Amino acid sequence: MRTEIIGFTLGALLTILGVAELVPAFVDWNQGHPNAQVFFLNALLCLFFGVALTLSNWKRGKDIGLRESFLLTTLSWVFISVFAALPFCMADIDLSFVDAFFEAVSGFTTTGSTVIAGLDKQSPGILVWRSITQWIGGVGFIAFAIILLPFLRVGGMQLFQTESSDRSEKIMARSGQVVFSVFLTYCALTLLCAVTYYLLGMSWFDAVNHSMTTLSTGGYSTHDASFGFFEDTALQYACSFFMLAGGLPFILFVRLFYQQQWSAFFEDEQVRAGCLMVVGFTAAIALWLVFKEGFTWSDSIRLSLFNVISIITTTGYATADYSLWGSFPVIMFFFITYLGMATGSTAGGLKTMRVIISWRAVVWQFKTILYPNGVFTQRYQGRPVDPALVSNVLVFLSLYVVTNAVVAMLLAFSGLDFVTAVTGAATSLANVGPGLGPIIGPAGNFSTLPDAAKWILSAAMLLGRLEILTVYVLFTSYCWRK
Repeated sequence: MRTEIIGFTLGALLTILGVAELVPAFVDWNQGHPNAQVFFLNALLCLFFGVALTLSNWKRGKDIGLRESFLLTTLSWVFISVFAALPFCMADIDLSFVDAFFEAVSGFTTTGSTVIAGLDKQSPGILVWRSITQWIGGVGFIAFAIILLPFLRVGGMQLFQTESSDRSEKIMARSGQVVFSVFLTYCALTLLCAVTYYLLGMSWFDAVNHSMTTLSTGGYSTHDASFGFFEDTALQYACSFFMLAGGLPFILFVRLFYQQQWSAFFEDEQVRAGCLMVVGFTAAIALWLVFKEGFTWSDSIRLSLFNVISIITTTGYATADYSLWGSFPVIMFFFITYLGMATGSTAGGLKTMRVIISWRAVVWQFKTILYPNGVFTQRYQGRPVDPALVSNVLVFLSLYVVTNAVVAMLLAFSGLDFVTAVTGAATSLANVGPGLGPIIGPAGNFSTLPDAAKWILSAAMLLGRLEILTVYVLFTSYCWRK
């Protein structure tokens, strides 16, 4: 196994992390807050080890094999989460390492679950660092989805391979260009979101922080009340728009900005299906709020649209405690938790592509039962789908269900009640953020959970973000055979 590429990449990531930590350091230093020293110290620590790892593993011809790719992917997310947790441990918020690691993992996986209470009173550096972890995690996942997942053939992602060539170096080179364009687009959308928030009444500090956690579909806020702190209707509709943008394939925005291909959004099956689900769920919940809970039409549409988009894009912002709206919306939101939006976005969950392919596999099965001698072709985006890809998707869904059940049982064994255990497993694996119930619901917090539950949830968040199979394959004997 080539270990140089692993050491080189981990060093590069740690260097980027060190540079990023200078931002909250300067923010707290400008405010005269003592946490500035913590961030400066950790930035130097990351830069020292990052540069040392990079230089000591600097070699030409950094080709990477399949096993190294799986190992590097998992190690990278765990490695940077450990170092990103150190400021939370050393700052004046008195978090244990378990809590700090949970917060860092939740940030980089863009889950949005938090153990920090009293956000309105925290130092600005801590709030900025939380937002930065989600922003980095969002763009990092897009790069991971574009470059590695098609190459690793995880969960049907080979459908989105950027080159139909067998030469991996050509694929990587092409993907590198795409990722750079996506990164510029990601930055442009974040800036546009921040300016929009500011013009609609947010302070610059809140606007910048919330723009980073909106486009990354992360959901960290600078206030305990989440986005519900901002009661302005225009702000909530603007947030709904940018959350939805974060849940769409970023490659489509690249085509729009660079090639003016507006039609790409209407032609993409994921976009059409995702938008139809948003409209359907919003209409159903809005009707319930009007006729069962006595809400006005304007409030019911605004609240249901915002929270449906927040959950289906796995952002996790909340403007109200929807667990108080009655049984139907609660069950609906629990179901939406699993879905997620488009592949190639910052959203978590199952992804719309897999939902579409699995549904068509069900339809195909019905047809073959009714017409045993018939020949039916499954299609996606108008093109025939390889049966091996369908099998890949169904295997992923099966493992997802099994993993969800195991995580829920482990959480129950750690002492959590039924609702907290089941919804905690769902929200961590789908990288959504809030669960249901009085403890981890939209108005709750994860700080009171036992340490064992936090470790389990941290592992589940990483599993969900890394598409499960990427991690599981490391624990098979087949992976390590020569």
